[in-house]
Amino acid sequence: MRPWLSIVGVGEEGFAALSPAARTLLEQATLIVGGARHLALIGDTAAKRLQWPSPLSDAIPQILVQRGEPTVVLASGDPFFYGVGDLLSRHITSEEIFCVPSPSAFSLAAARLKWSQQDCALISLHGRAFERIAPYLQPRARIIALSWDETTPARLAEYLDARGMGDSRLHVLEHLGGPNERMRETSAKDFRFNEVAALNTVAIEVQADSGARIIPLAPGLPDDWFENDGQLTKREIRAVTLSALAPRKGETLWDIGAGSGSISIEWMLRDPANRAVAIERDAERAARISLNALALGVPDLRILTGAAPQALAGLAPPDAIFIGGGADGQMLQSAWSALPGGARIVVNAVTIETQALLSQNYAEKGGELIHLQISRARPVGRFHGLDPAMAVMQWRATKP
Repeated sequence: MRPWLSIVGVGEEGFAALSPAARTLLEQATLIVGGARHLALIGDTAAKRLQWPSPLSDAIPQILVQRGEPTVVLASGDPFFYGVGDLLSRHITSEEIFCVPSPSAFSLAAARLKWSQQDCALISLHGRAFERIAPYLQPRARIIALSWDETTPARLAEYLDARGMGDSRLHVLEHLGGPNERMRETSAKDFRFNEVAALNTVAIEVQADSGARIIPLAPGLPDDWFENDGQLTKREIRAVTLSALAPRKGETLWDIGAGSGSISIEWMLRDPANRAVAIERDAERAARISLNALALGVPDLRILTGAAPQALAGLAPPDAIFIGGGADGQMLQSAWSALPGGARIVVNAVTIETQALLSQNYAEKGGELIHLQISRARPVGRFHGLDPAMAVMQWRATKP
């Protein structure tokens, strides 16, 4: 089928800055879809107009009715870079779509600042949880972020200052590519800008104090970074467990009996595309997991309050399962049955009864069975001794 839907990237200069091809598409369209700002930028045309509803997906049926008729969707900059292109391509085949991009806000910001885009973290805080920025706040990092609205720069400044990064440089770029373009710079701790435009992009040069809270790139976050009631996979065991789970980009974890959520949170921190479902029967602990996920920059962690195996019903198959405590025979069997071929399971046990179950599963299903023992120094009179924590038996296996 020939393309009938054109997605046209529009900058702040509107119709005048469009290519001849994009102008022709607009002149021939029978329907033009866009936000109020975009529709105003292109001036008068003969086509019918549809302003995006909320949510955007509500417009899809009206667009699909147009199939075969020349239709244009207006988008900011590059429609397939944090734009509406992804939504449309989920409902309309690529053969039916023609795209004419304009420079994205990322491109324009990098050009103004003379930053190489490939060396920057490019993220969107527009329509997404603000806390997603936390893992990107690394020493000397350069970040370009699309703002939600005029309040985003001030929120970022306050957030950076509170985390020991008050000396970071913030560049607030407003109305990029248009006649009202403006660029201002300040440190996070000295942020005082008033009347920031709703349409803005923020670029950050991260400068971290010695005591700044930086989320490390390796697994095994400090235990006191997680709000918990003692139900926590301790730091060293957690690092070994994440290694055994072997997360890969875009994979999904089931964290059964999630406790504080430490394993599922660290799984998601390994890559922004990773997903996890934290299953916890205790409602108070489930609420605590939510707070931990926000604080550590993975607000998209899915939390299910309920007991396994009943709570597993209806979930999409995982790529890996972790069970951290209290596993019984029924739970282990249900978890193993839920795994597709090639998926992994890791189970930690401290009680003799659960360790016996792991030994049985190891004998029946194979994998590896290992013993983990961690000791910490503590005072013994005027000397110190190593105080051992409870030993952990870990079974890890891949389903054939």
